[in-house]
Amino acid sequence: MKRTPWGRSARHEPLDHVELARLLPAPGDPALPPDRQLLLERHLMTHIQQRTGPSSPEYPAAPAGPAPRPVRRALLIAVPVTAAVVAAVVAVNTFGGAGAGGTGGGAGPENGQRVAAPVVQLEPGDTQPVSSVAEKVSRAAETQKFTAPRQDQYIYVKSKVSYLSIEENVDTNERRTMVQKLHPREVWLSPNGLKGWLYEPGFQPEDGISLDGDVEGWSYNKVSALPTDTKALLDRIYAYTDGDSSRDQQAFDTISDMISEQLAPPKISAALYRAGAKIPGVVVVDHAKDAAGRPGVALARTDEQTGERREWIFDKQTYAYLGSRGIQTKQFDDVKPGTVVERTAILTRKIVNKKKSHTPAP
Repeated sequence: MKRTPWGRSARHEPLDHVELARLLPAPGDPALPPDRQLLLERHLMTHIQQRTGPSSPEYPAAPAGPAPRPVRRALLIAVPVTAAVVAAVVAVNTFGGAGAGGTGGGAGPENGQRVAAPVVQLEPGDTQPVSSVAEKVSRAAETQKFTAPRQDQYIYVKSKVSYLSIEENVDTNERRTMVQKLHPREVWLSPNGLKGWLYEPGFQPEDGISLDGDVEGWSYNKVSALPTDTKALLDRIYAYTDGDSSRDQQAFDTISDMISEQLAPPKISAALYRAGAKIPGVVVVDHAKDAAGRPGVALARTDEQTGERREWIFDKQTYAYLGSRGIQTKQFDDVKPGTVVERTAILTRKIVNKKKSHTPAP
Protein backbone atom coordinates (compact mmCIF):
# COMPACT_ATOMS: atom_id res chain seq x y z
CA MET A 1 0.00 0.00 0.00
CA LYS A 2 1.51 3.30 -1.06
CA ARG A 3 1.41 6.23 1.29
CA THR A 4 -0.41 9.35 0.18
CA PRO A 5 0.97 12.90 0.59
CA TRP A 6 1.78 14.06 4.12
CA GLY A 7 3.02 10.56 4.97
CA ARG A 8 -0.47 9.21 5.40
CA SER A 9 -2.32 6.48 3.59
CA ALA A 10 -5.92 5.67 2.83
CA ARG A 11 -7.71 2.55 1.70
CA HIS A 12 -8.87 3.07 -1.86
CA GLU A 13 -12.34 1.70 -2.52
CA PRO A 14 -13.68 1.00 -6.07
CA LEU A 15 -16.11 3.64 -7.28
CA ASP A 16 -19.50 2.93 -8.82
CA HIS A 17 -19.09 5.44 -11.64
CA VAL A 18 -22.70 5.18 -12.82
CA GLU A 19 -24.05 5.92 -9.35
CA LEU A 20 -21.45 8.66 -8.83
CA ALA A 21 -22.46 10.31 -12.10
CA ARG A 22 -26.03 10.63 -10.83
CA LEU A 23 -24.84 12.50 -7.73
CA LEU A 24 -22.30 14.83 -9.31
CA PRO A 25 -23.27 18.16 -10.89
CA ALA A 26 -23.72 18.24 -14.66
CA PRO A 27 -20.60 19.03 -16.73
CA GLY A 28 -19.71 22.68 -16.54
CA ASP A 29 -20.58 23.10 -12.86
CA PRO A 30 -17.67 24.45 -10.80
CA ALA A 31 -15.15 21.86 -9.68
CA LEU A 32 -13.06 22.05 -6.54
CA PRO A 33 -9.73 23.60 -7.62
CA PRO A 34 -6.47 21.75 -6.95
CA ASP A 35 -5.23 24.21 -4.34
CA ARG A 36 -8.51 23.93 -2.44
CA GLN A 37 -8.27 20.15 -2.56
CA LEU A 38 -4.72 20.39 -1.20
CA LEU A 39 -5.79 22.57 1.73
CA LEU A 40 -8.68 20.24 2.56
CA GLU A 41 -6.49 17.13 2.35
CA ARG A 42 -3.88 18.78 4.57
CA HIS A 43 -6.36 19.21 7.41
CA LEU A 44 -8.19 15.95 6.88
CA MET A 45 -5.06 13.83 6.86
CA THR A 46 -3.54 15.68 9.79
CA HIS A 47 -6.31 14.61 12.11
CA ILE A 48 -6.74 11.17 10.65
CA GLN A 49 -3.16 10.48 11.72
CA GLN A 50 -4.02 11.20 15.36
CA ARG A 51 -5.57 7.75 15.22
CA THR A 52 -3.35 5.85 12.79
CA GLY A 53 0.11 7.22 12.04
CA PRO A 54 2.15 7.33 8.85
CA SER A 55 3.53 3.82 9.04
CA SER A 56 0.15 2.13 9.05
CA PRO A 57 -0.35 -0.08 6.00
CA GLU A 58 -4.01 0.84 5.58
CA TYR A 59 -6.88 2.63 7.22
CA PRO A 60 -10.30 1.20 8.02
CA ALA A 61 -13.12 3.16 6.42
CA ALA A 62 -15.31 5.36 8.58
CA PRO A 63 -18.85 4.21 9.29
CA ALA A 64 -21.35 5.87 7.00
CA GLY A 65 -23.53 8.52 8.57
CA PRO A 66 -26.74 10.20 7.41
CA ALA A 67 -26.28 12.82 4.71
CA PRO A 68 -27.57 16.36 5.18
CA ARG A 69 -30.86 17.24 3.49
CA PRO A 70 -30.05 19.43 0.50
CA VAL A 71 -31.55 22.78 -0.40
CA ARG A 72 -30.60 22.50 -4.06
CA ARG A 73 -28.17 19.64 -4.12
CA ALA A 74 -25.41 18.78 -1.68
CA LEU A 75 -22.29 16.74 -2.17
CA LEU A 76 -19.93 15.87 0.67
CA ILE A 77 -16.41 15.33 -0.62
CA ALA A 78 -14.26 13.22 1.66
CA VAL A 79 -11.53 10.59 1.69
CA PRO A 80 -12.20 7.08 3.11
CA VAL A 81 -10.85 7.47 6.63
CA THR A 82 -10.48 5.77 9.95
CA ALA A 83 -13.31 5.82 12.45
CA ALA A 84 -11.49 8.51 14.44
CA VAL A 85 -12.85 11.68 12.88
CA VAL A 86 -13.46 13.41 9.58
CA ALA A 87 -11.73 16.60 10.60
CA ALA A 88 -12.36 18.64 7.47
CA VAL A 89 -15.41 18.63 5.21
CA VAL A 90 -16.23 20.32 1.95
CA ALA A 91 -19.91 21.12 1.65
CA VAL A 92 -20.99 21.93 -1.90
CA ASN A 93 -24.34 23.63 -1.56
CA THR A 94 -26.22 26.88 -1.46
CA PHE A 95 -24.97 29.05 1.42
CA GLY A 96 -27.24 29.07 4.44
CA GLY A 97 -28.92 25.77 3.70
CA ALA A 98 -28.93 22.71 5.88
CA GLY A 99 -26.22 21.03 3.89
CA ALA A 100 -24.03 24.08 4.18
CA GLY A 101 -24.08 24.24 7.91
CA GLY A 102 -27.08 26.56 8.21
CA THR A 103 -30.04 26.17 10.49
CA GLY A 104 -32.10 23.99 8.21
CA GLY A 105 -33.39 20.57 9.16
CA GLY A 106 -30.55 18.45 7.83
CA ALA A 107 -29.91 15.15 9.55
CA GLY A 108 -26.13 15.24 9.42
CA PRO A 109 -24.28 15.32 12.76
CA GLU A 110 -22.50 18.55 11.86
CA ASN A 111 -25.59 20.41 10.71
CA GLY A 112 -25.57 24.03 11.91
CA GLN A 113 -22.17 23.65 13.58
CA ARG A 114 -19.95 25.79 11.35
CA VAL A 115 -18.99 29.41 11.80
CA ALA A 116 -16.76 31.93 10.05
CA ALA A 117 -13.07 31.22 10.58
CA PRO A 118 -11.44 33.68 13.03
CA VAL A 119 -8.67 35.95 11.80
CA VAL A 120 -5.81 37.10 14.05
CA GLN A 121 -2.84 39.40 13.59
CA LEU A 122 -0.05 37.33 12.15
CA GLU A 123 3.02 37.42 14.39
CA PRO A 124 6.33 36.57 12.71
CA GLY A 125 8.34 33.70 14.15
CA ASP A 126 11.91 33.90 15.43
CA THR A 127 14.59 31.24 14.97
CA GLN A 128 16.94 32.58 17.67
CA PRO A 129 15.13 31.30 20.79
CA VAL A 130 14.18 27.88 19.36
CA SER A 131 16.87 25.92 21.20
CA SER A 132 16.21 27.71 24.50
CA VAL A 133 12.44 27.23 24.40
CA ALA A 134 12.76 23.61 23.29
CA GLU A 135 15.12 22.87 26.17
CA LYS A 136 12.74 24.42 28.72
CA VAL A 137 9.84 22.44 27.28
CA SER A 138 11.89 19.23 27.29
CA ARG A 139 13.02 19.67 30.89
CA ALA A 140 9.43 20.30 31.97
CA ALA A 141 8.36 17.09 30.21
CA GLU A 142 11.12 15.08 31.87
CA THR A 143 9.94 16.07 35.36
CA GLN A 144 6.24 15.35 34.89
CA LYS A 145 4.59 12.70 37.05
CA PHE A 146 3.99 9.55 35.09
CA THR A 147 2.49 6.09 35.51
CA ALA A 148 2.63 3.69 32.60
CA PRO A 149 -0.75 2.26 31.61
CA ARG A 150 -1.41 -1.46 31.82
CA GLN A 151 -2.30 -3.17 28.57
CA ASP A 152 -5.91 -3.66 29.73
CA GLN A 153 -6.38 0.06 30.50
CA TYR A 154 -7.13 3.10 28.33
CA ILE A 155 -5.55 6.50 27.74
CA TYR A 156 -8.26 9.12 28.06
CA VAL A 157 -7.84 12.57 26.52
CA LYS A 158 -10.44 15.32 26.66
CA SER A 159 -9.93 18.38 24.50
CA LYS A 160 -11.64 21.34 22.92
CA VAL A 161 -11.25 21.51 19.14
CA SER A 162 -12.21 23.30 15.93
CA TYR A 163 -11.16 22.25 12.44
CA LEU A 164 -11.44 23.64 8.91
CA SER A 165 -14.70 23.29 6.99
CA ILE A 166 -15.03 24.68 3.47
CA GLU A 167 -18.29 25.66 1.77
CA GLU A 168 -18.82 26.12 -1.95
CA ASN A 169 -21.91 27.46 -3.72
CA VAL A 170 -22.29 25.46 -6.91
CA ASP A 171 -24.59 28.10 -8.42
CA THR A 172 -22.24 31.07 -8.07
CA ASN A 173 -18.87 29.30 -7.68
CA GLU A 174 -18.44 31.34 -4.49
CA ARG A 175 -16.44 29.77 -1.70
CA ARG A 176 -15.95 30.70 1.90
CA THR A 177 -13.74 29.28 4.62
CA MET A 178 -15.60 28.11 7.70
CA VAL A 179 -14.54 26.26 10.83
CA GLN A 180 -16.37 23.98 13.17
CA LYS A 181 -17.71 25.64 16.29
CA LEU A 182 -15.42 25.03 19.24
CA HIS A 183 -16.64 21.83 20.81
CA PRO A 184 -15.53 19.12 23.26
CA ARG A 185 -13.89 15.93 22.06
CA GLU A 186 -13.14 12.85 24.16
CA VAL A 187 -11.10 9.86 23.08
CA TRP A 188 -10.21 6.58 24.79
CA LEU A 189 -7.32 4.55 23.30
CA SER A 190 -5.81 1.27 24.41
CA PRO A 191 -2.00 1.19 24.80
CA ASN A 192 -1.66 -1.00 21.70
CA GLY A 193 -3.87 1.36 19.68
CA LEU A 194 -6.27 -1.38 18.58
CA LYS A 195 -9.22 -0.46 20.79
CA GLY A 196 -10.87 2.83 21.56
CA TRP A 197 -13.88 5.11 21.58
CA LEU A 198 -14.54 8.64 20.32
CA TYR A 199 -17.19 10.97 21.72
CA GLU A 200 -17.63 14.26 19.90
CA PRO A 201 -21.19 15.57 20.40
CA GLY A 202 -22.60 17.39 17.40
CA PHE A 203 -19.87 16.10 15.11
CA GLN A 204 -20.18 12.32 15.48
CA PRO A 205 -23.13 10.01 16.16
CA GLU A 206 -24.83 10.91 19.44
CA ASP A 207 -23.34 8.12 21.55
CA GLY A 208 -19.92 8.24 19.91
CA ILE A 209 -18.14 5.75 17.65
CA SER A 210 -15.86 2.79 18.19
CA LEU A 211 -12.18 3.11 17.30
CA ASP A 212 -11.57 -0.63 17.46
CA GLY A 213 -9.54 -1.91 14.53
CA ASP A 214 -6.42 -3.72 13.40
CA VAL A 215 -4.16 -0.70 12.76
CA GLU A 216 -1.80 0.21 15.59
CA GLY A 217 -0.78 3.67 14.41
CA TRP A 218 1.14 5.90 16.83
CA SER A 219 -0.05 3.98 19.88
CA TYR A 220 1.39 4.34 23.36
CA ASN A 221 3.28 1.09 22.87
CA LYS A 222 4.84 2.30 19.63
CA VAL A 223 5.67 5.81 20.85
CA SER A 224 7.17 4.55 24.11
CA ALA A 225 9.54 2.29 22.16
CA LEU A 226 11.11 5.21 20.26
CA PRO A 227 14.77 6.11 20.92
CA THR A 228 15.50 9.04 23.25
CA ASP A 229 18.66 10.11 21.43
CA THR A 230 17.77 13.15 19.33
CA LYS A 231 19.58 12.10 16.15
CA ALA A 232 18.36 8.51 16.33
CA LEU A 233 14.81 9.72 16.94
CA LEU A 234 14.91 12.13 14.01
CA ASP A 235 16.30 9.41 11.77
CA ARG A 236 13.41 7.16 12.79
CA ILE A 237 10.83 9.88 12.12
CA TYR A 238 12.29 10.83 8.75
CA ALA A 239 12.18 7.16 7.76
CA TYR A 240 8.39 7.45 7.70
CA THR A 241 8.39 10.35 5.23
CA ASP A 242 8.10 10.12 1.45
CA GLY A 243 8.82 12.31 -1.54
CA ASP A 244 5.28 13.53 -2.12
CA SER A 245 5.78 16.72 -0.11
CA SER A 246 8.29 18.41 2.19
CA ARG A 247 10.00 15.76 4.30
CA ASP A 248 10.68 18.36 6.99
CA GLN A 249 6.98 19.22 7.20
CA GLN A 250 6.03 15.56 7.28
CA ALA A 251 8.45 15.01 10.17
CA PHE A 252 7.02 17.98 12.07
CA ASP A 253 3.47 16.72 11.48
CA THR A 254 4.42 13.23 12.66
CA ILE A 255 5.66 14.59 15.99
CA SER A 256 2.50 16.71 16.21
CA ASP A 257 0.43 13.55 16.04
CA MET A 258 2.51 11.87 18.75
CA ILE A 259 2.12 14.70 21.26
CA SER A 260 -1.58 15.43 20.77
CA GLU A 261 -4.06 12.67 21.68
CA GLN A 262 -1.49 10.28 23.11
CA LEU A 263 0.55 9.59 26.21
CA ALA A 264 4.31 9.08 26.30
CA PRO A 265 6.93 8.41 28.98
CA PRO A 266 8.62 11.64 30.13
CA LYS A 267 11.96 10.91 28.45
CA ILE A 268 10.21 10.17 25.15
CA SER A 269 8.16 13.37 25.35
CA ALA A 270 11.31 15.39 26.04
CA ALA A 271 13.10 13.73 23.14
CA LEU A 272 10.23 14.51 20.77
CA TYR A 273 10.38 18.22 21.61
CA ARG A 274 14.16 18.31 21.21
CA ALA A 275 13.88 16.50 17.89
CA GLY A 276 11.13 18.81 16.68
CA ALA A 277 13.29 21.85 17.38
CA LYS A 278 16.02 20.41 15.11
CA ILE A 279 13.74 20.29 12.06
CA PRO A 280 14.65 23.04 9.56
CA GLY A 281 12.15 25.89 9.46
CA VAL A 282 11.00 25.66 13.08
CA VAL A 283 10.53 29.03 14.80
CA VAL A 284 9.28 30.41 18.12
CA VAL A 285 6.06 32.42 18.24
CA ASP A 286 5.98 34.46 21.45
CA HIS A 287 2.23 34.99 21.64
CA ALA A 288 -0.14 32.13 20.86
CA LYS A 289 -3.48 30.95 22.24
CA ASP A 290 -4.96 27.47 22.31
CA ALA A 291 -8.62 26.62 21.70
CA ALA A 292 -9.44 27.30 25.37
CA GLY A 293 -8.01 30.81 25.10
CA ARG A 294 -4.98 30.02 27.23
CA PRO A 295 -1.95 32.13 26.24
CA GLY A 296 1.41 30.53 25.62
CA VAL A 297 4.59 30.39 23.61
CA ALA A 298 4.78 28.16 20.53
CA LEU A 299 7.22 26.09 18.54
CA ALA A 300 5.94 26.32 14.99
CA ARG A 301 6.63 25.47 11.37
CA THR A 302 5.05 26.75 8.13
CA ASP A 303 4.07 24.28 5.45
CA GLU A 304 5.85 25.30 2.24
CA GLN A 305 2.96 24.18 0.02
CA THR A 306 -0.15 25.41 1.80
CA GLY A 307 1.33 28.28 3.81
CA GLU A 308 -0.27 27.02 7.02
CA ARG A 309 1.79 27.46 10.18
CA ARG A 310 1.20 24.74 12.76
CA GLU A 311 1.98 25.77 16.32
CA TRP A 312 2.66 23.63 19.38
CA ILE A 313 1.57 25.85 22.27
CA PHE A 314 3.14 25.66 25.75
CA ASP A 315 2.37 27.42 29.03
CA LYS A 316 4.82 30.29 29.51
CA GLN A 317 5.35 29.49 33.18
CA THR A 318 5.33 25.69 33.39
CA TYR A 319 6.12 24.93 29.73
CA ALA A 320 3.48 22.21 29.77
CA TYR A 321 1.88 21.38 26.41
CA LEU A 322 -1.47 23.19 26.05
CA GLY A 323 -2.62 22.42 22.52
CA SER A 324 -2.12 23.46 18.91
CA ARG A 325 -3.13 26.08 16.39
CA GLY A 326 -3.01 26.34 12.61
CA ILE A 327 -2.74 29.80 11.04
CA GLN A 328 -2.60 30.68 7.36
CA THR A 329 0.51 32.77 6.68
CA LYS A 330 -0.13 33.64 3.03
CA GLN A 331 -3.08 33.98 0.69
CA PHE A 332 -4.18 30.51 -0.36
CA ASP A 333 -7.14 30.60 -2.71
CA ASP A 334 -9.68 32.57 -0.66
CA VAL A 335 -8.06 31.84 2.73
CA LYS A 336 -6.48 35.08 3.92
CA PRO A 337 -3.29 35.46 5.97
CA GLY A 338 -4.05 35.33 9.68
CA THR A 339 -7.00 32.95 9.29
CA VAL A 340 -7.09 30.40 12.11
CA VAL A 341 -7.95 27.13 10.42
CA GLU A 342 -7.38 24.81 13.37
CA ARG A 343 -7.47 25.07 17.18
CA THR A 344 -7.08 22.46 19.90
CA ALA A 345 -6.69 22.53 23.67
CA ILE A 346 -5.86 19.51 25.82
CA LEU A 347 -8.00 19.75 28.97
CA THR A 348 -7.50 16.31 30.54
CA ARG A 349 -5.09 13.44 29.95
CA LYS A 350 -5.21 10.39 32.26
CA ILE A 351 -5.37 6.61 32.51
CA VAL A 352 -8.73 4.91 33.08
CA ASN A 353 -9.77 1.29 33.44
CA LYS A 354 -12.36 1.07 30.64
CA LYS A 355 -13.85 2.83 27.64
CA LYS A 356 -16.14 5.81 28.35
CA SER A 357 -14.88 6.02 31.92
CA HIS A 358 -13.86 9.39 33.39
CA THR A 359 -12.56 7.98 36.66
CA PRO A 360 -8.77 7.91 36.97
CA ALA A 361 -7.33 4.47 37.50
CA PRO A 362 -6.14 3.99 41.10
